[in-house]
Amino acid sequence: MKSVSEMGRGIGVKPVASKNPFASMKLWASVLTLAALPGVVACDNDYTLGYVYSTSAGTATGLINAYGIDNQTGTLKLLPDSPIPSGGRNPVTLVSDPVNHTFLYVVNHDDSTVVQVGIGTDGKLYPDNTYNTTGSFPTAAAISPDAKFLYVPYTFQTGYTTESPGPGGISIFPINPDNSLGKPLDLPIGRYPMGIVVSADGNYVYVTAQDPLATSAVAGQTLNLFAFSRNPATGALTLLPGQTITAGNLPSMGFPSGILPGGVIEDATSTHLYVSDFTGNRIYGYTIANGVPTQIPGGSATTDAGPEGMMIDLTGKYLYSANYTGGTIGGYTLSGTNGAPVALSAQAGTTQSGSTQAGTGTNCVAIDPVHGIYAYTSNALSSSVTGEQLIPASGQLDPIIGSPYAASTLPTCIITVPRVTFR
Repeated sequence: MKSVSEMGRGIGVKPVASKNPFASMKLWASVLTLAALPGVVACDNDYTLGYVYSTSAGTATGLINAYGIDNQTGTLKLLPDSPIPSGGRNPVTLVSDPVNHTFLYVVNHDDSTVVQVGIGTDGKLYPDNTYNTTGSFPTAAAISPDAKFLYVPYTFQTGYTTESPGPGGISIFPINPDNSLGKPLDLPIGRYPMGIVVSADGNYVYVTAQDPLATSAVAGQTLNLFAFSRNPATGALTLLPGQTITAGNLPSMGFPSGILPGGVIEDATSTHLYVSDFTGNRIYGYTIANGVPTQIPGGSATTDAGPEGMMIDLTGKYLYSANYTGGTIGGYTLSGTNGAPVALSAQAGTTQSGSTQAGTGTNCVAIDPVHGIYAYTSNALSSSVTGEQLIPASGQLDPIIGSPYAASTLPTCIITVPRVTFR
């Protein structure tokens, strides 16, 4: 899936069935890690440092659960009036305005809509405007760091359907000063786009796709990672060299990206990129030069089964993956050669080195935007949110008091937002 953090970025994944006709494919949603604004988090008597928001898709109308984060313990408390409707069916992700932290944008897959939702000073949510994407079945979202453009990948261009599948694209919405959205630009991008992230420096956009016919000369990998330069004034994207986007219902070719990539995340320095491979159970690391990602030789790490969303902690030292099938959070340092992910030492009760048990169907992971030590996951199949405290010296995770926390049926993603009291 990230306001966009000055120290780390994250992306999450949705667990609903893909519209892709190829078996076992999944749709992915981005989630962005949020950075605190100095001087705007209150130290008053309720000790709330920020908020956690999680979408759920298990009812006819989607829902958003809202929780307050206790400043001293990281414990979550469900806010009054929560959950609220997401404004559509099957919400797959939500992202926050990264500058003022006063609005969310919720992506509803089955309605092909984006809903603008206001955030009150008490963390309560107030749905506002609804916008249509330029294609059907959106899968993810990302906001530029200057909060001027919202990018929403979608599955099918006009004229293509689940019964007659074809290429997808990206809806590029300008964000107005009042956080409403303007008329979107449309960018065709090839088949089955899934995850998206905007570079921390605002110059580039990276998109993962899941086209099984985008074959690669690299054994066990497809060419489903796409890189674009970004025009900060117009939001427009331009494909970088070394890639081909083919018109019509034909494979497009990007950069090597594992078997079935979905999660994509960039570090705060805009020099490294990471992609999770759901089928291959790996995280691939890349160096970036002039926006072009190059896989780090030997720079992939094994994960528990089904890695989806990822986040980087606020120091930029650790990376964590939400492992859907394994029901765990995988932990890695980014201290390997050229920034390659290296698994943390094993924790008790887990089968994979560096992993921590979460819920069932873990799909997104986010970190608190103030202290940077409280991590939360959305767990689709156990309908819960897990809370863990990060130990800075080791990167390992310990359960937060009261975790797991109840959520509405089928949580699909999660984000954190700092508490802002002065507007």
